Amino acid sequence: MSAAATGAGAVAAPARSRPRRPSTLTVYRWELRKLVSQKRTYLGLGLIVILPLFFVTFQDVHHHHDRGAQSIFAAQITQSGLATPVLMLTFLSVFMLPLVASLVAGDIVANEDGNGTLKTILTRSVDRGQVLAAKAMAAFTYGMLAVFLSAVVATVAGIASWGFHDVVSLSGTVVPAGEALALVFAANAIYLIPLAAVVSIGVLLSVVTRNSAAAVVATIGSVILLDIISGIPGLEGARPYLLTQQFEAWQGLLRTPTDWAPVTHSIWLCALYAVPSLVAAYLVFLRRDVAGG
Repeated sequence: MSAAATGAGAVAAPARSRPRRPSTLTVYRWELRKLVSQKRTYLGLGLIVILPLFFVTFQDVHHHHDRGAQSIFAAQITQSGLATPVLMLTFLSVFMLPLVASLVAGDIVANEDGNGTLKTILTRSVDRGQVLAAKAMAAFTYGMLAVFLSAVVATVAGIASWGFHDVVSLSGTVVPAGEALALVFAANAIYLIPLAAVVSIGVLLSVVTRNSAAAVVATIGSVILLDIISGIPGLEGARPYLLTQQFEAWQGLLRTPTDWAPVTHSIWLCALYAVPSLVAAYLVFLRRDVAGG
């Protein structure tokens, strides 16, 4: 049989199709759907909504006028509703918002690791890097939602109670209400920088401990420990390099002119906390015996 005949009569073997790997964005959407379906997701968000409402409803005017020398925004609490979100960010930034973010960051990997469901995810032709990246992004998204939800509730409640008026900045200058509103949300955006570092630490501990409760407690415990260290006499030189000191970097936006120094300092310093944490989490997760449980 000639080569031509052989070629004509030959039937091409069907190509074996490989399952198409979903994108990291697709895996990220899976993680968001998981968060939406879990009750614990709403625990932290509920606290974030209740606290500003409680603050506005039970505001003791005389108490805050007495504190006017300590906080310029406390002195303005009944003069403009825009002072409310600033005060709430001040109160929540040190402990409550890191705690809420830790509830998800510390659980995001450990929960499925402990339940043995990670191996199910990895059978969907998804590599481990995609899984960890998607989980970290979902935890960041939750933290961002908590911060801005608090800002929105505090702003709406404050304006409804005390009006949409000009405020006095930390530098003593009068800021028009419209500009002040923009600065409030810009300040909350700046606060996301150190909060992202807290989330990164939570993700690392979630991977390492394989226990949700331990990871959550260890994450918020590290924040408390750093805050304690910042108050120890003789360690003043270390304070600018502590993560907890960056929780106040957003205040640079509320000065006239804007003080960008604490913001830029916070960006590179928080990166020193966040990037090694995520790299370490990836390296540990990459070598994790998922099939074994």
